[in-house]
Amino acid sequence: MRNIFVDGYNVINSWPELNSIKEYSFESARCELIEMLSNYAVYKGYKVFVVFDAHMVIGSLGKKEKINKNVIVVFTKENETADSFIEKTVNDIGRKNEVFVVTSDSLEQQVTFQRGAVRMSSIEFYHEVKNIESKIKNKIQKKYSEKKHTLEDRIGKDMLEKLEKIRKSR
Repeated sequence: MRNIFVDGYNVINSWPELNSIKEYSFESARCELIEMLSNYAVYKGYKVFVVFDAHMVIGSLGKKEKINKNVIVVFTKENETADSFIEKTVNDIGRKNEVFVVTSDSLEQQVTFQRGAVRMSSIEFYHEVKNIESKIKNKIQKKYSEKKHTLEDRIGKDMLEKLEKIRKSR
């Protein structure tokens, strides 16, 4: 299974719709990112770690929250950046597993690459996620349009017979 580590705030600042949402609420931008990545991760069968800096939050002990079987959200502890968390984790698993790191921070890209991960810029990842969103929408639309939604499918046989009697009596 491919593991993808996403520098959450780096992505929020890079993706157009998230950047505009964050102007009103960082919490809303985080939630939107997590939802987008959940759909992406489930569709692709990848494990995605979304890492948010909490290094400036005094007393933060760090937190990991499993959103579903494919997405884990990490808030770093006090004095720990998303970059350092990702570097440390990639160092532990990067040579044993397929790991991608999503960030536009060039130094972070170099460090994680040296530790065995494949690097991907936030914008490259944006286009990949949007492509998958399109595929998901098309799949849903196709599935929905294949189903015929007739009156017979929606009402009981008794009611259908009564309606048929009314129609014939006219």
